[in-house]
Amino acid sequence: MDKGNLRLTASEIGSLWGQYINGTMTDVVNRYMVSIIDDQSIKAIFEDAIQTFRGQKKQAAAFLESEGFPVPIGFTEYDINKGAKRLFTDIFCLNYLHIMTLHGHIGHSTSLCVSIRADLRHFFDSCLNDGSRMYHQTVELLLEKGHFQRDPYIYPSVNPEFISSNDFIDGFFGKGRSLASIEIISIFLNLKKSMMSKALCIGFSQVAQSTEVRKFMTKSQNVAEQHIATFSKILQADHLPVPRSMETEVTTSTVSPFSDKLMMYHIGFLSQVAQAYHGTGLASSMRSDLVAAYETTILKNLYVTKKWFNIMEQNMWLEQPPLAPNRTEIAKEK
Repeated sequence: MDKGNLRLTASEIGSLWGQYINGTMTDVVNRYMVSIIDDQSIKAIFEDAIQTFRGQKKQAAAFLESEGFPVPIGFTEYDINKGAKRLFTDIFCLNYLHIMTLHGHIGHSTSLCVSIRADLRHFFDSCLNDGSRMYHQTVELLLEKGHFQRDPYIYPSVNPEFISSNDFIDGFFGKGRSLASIEIISIFLNLKKSMMSKALCIGFSQVAQSTEVRKFMTKSQNVAEQHIATFSKILQADHLPVPRSMETEVTTSTVSPFSDKLMMYHIGFLSQVAQAYHGTGLASSMRSDLVAAYETTILKNLYVTKKWFNIMEQNMWLEQPPLAPNRTEIAKEK
């Protein structure tokens, strides 16, 4: 087998296609944010992110074209309103870049794991290295500015211990134990992401041109608030802190920096990746009330995703990914 001449698989094409669409969306947001940021240290990181993606975009497009697949339209200059007023503060922008870097890093890691051809593996490996660099930069700057929200602290027991009672999984009737560290990971991380999503929904609801889109943003904001209330209550029951909210980092501007298409896609993207993170949280939960909370959250997100798809489809805003051949339809053509 000529390892250097392997065709790209459906999984590899899907990874490249998804990276191109999601990357162009984030790139448009980054280019708006770099235009409004005053803090030079934050601006420098955004400029690095924009320059990095420029190279990744070219490589992803080249891979697709070499296999005969059309390059997606994604998001372009038509999706940004240059000169729009400030919608977000500098600190929100920095938090946004940090959280979107986390999403990208996990996405690149998955893409690497389904890639076989050497040149594609090296491409996604370089994307991971870029993401790691960006992660360290955003964390360092958030720490420097006193805005990094660290997870709660817990204290060590004297010796290793084993589970010795069914009370370990009970969280409904007051007999259950306190949260485990492996459960806190997902709760705190998901809360941070929900708070950013809520702030984005507030901002987007102020500036969206379509009444239907504004209503969707308000509904998505309400669902995010329910998620935040549910998991904040669980943390507070164990006297653990919750992350700071971000809604005060949204200005009162009503001038949209983005197309309705981009804002809708962005919230849909965040809702869909949230499903994966909530699924991870569910899998790591050993307390019955946590399991129930995640199940309810996932169902509410599915409702939002259905509404999102209907709006995207009706407005022809959703590009179709490459599909497997429909053999039945091909046979009918003869």
